[in-house]
Amino acid sequence: MRTVIQRVTHASVSIDSEVKSEINKGLLVLVGIEDADQIEDIVWLSNKITQLRIFDDENGVMNLSINEIGGEILAISQFTLHAKTKKGNRPSYIQAAKPEISIPLYEKFIEQLSHDLGKKIKTGEFGALMKVSLENDGPVTIIIDTKNKG
Repeated sequence: MRTVIQRVTHASVSIDSEVKSEINKGLLVLVGIEDADQIEDIVWLSNKITQLRIFDDENGVMNLSINEIGGEILAISQFTLHAKTKKGNRPSYIQAAKPEISIPLYEKFIEQLSHDLGKKIKTGEFGALMKVSLENDGPVTIIIDTKNKG
């Protein structure tokens, strides 16, 4: 699994010009799933995201996790995170998992994140054409790939 995590002051996702989900202070998590991903990747990644100390403490030092600030998470599926651009100019998405594999893993990821955060996770809609709006706070953007956890 590959994620792009952005610390935000607010973020939303719209489908057909209607806001489906929105959050205030927290994390926007874009997540891409590939065939090799397993439940172990989900558990590890969810724990890593909810424990990342990327929010400012009283001294302005990034020392607090999303759990510690009571923040929210907006998680959006994004197969394009697995784009391969080595050959030519048109990205290849062959590494991204097909829906029959990625949908159950995405749903499990949302369930695990919700458990680890202790509150409901806001989402987009898997496979829909979505418009994502955000105000990146910092800016703070972190990429985590479960293939690099070792």
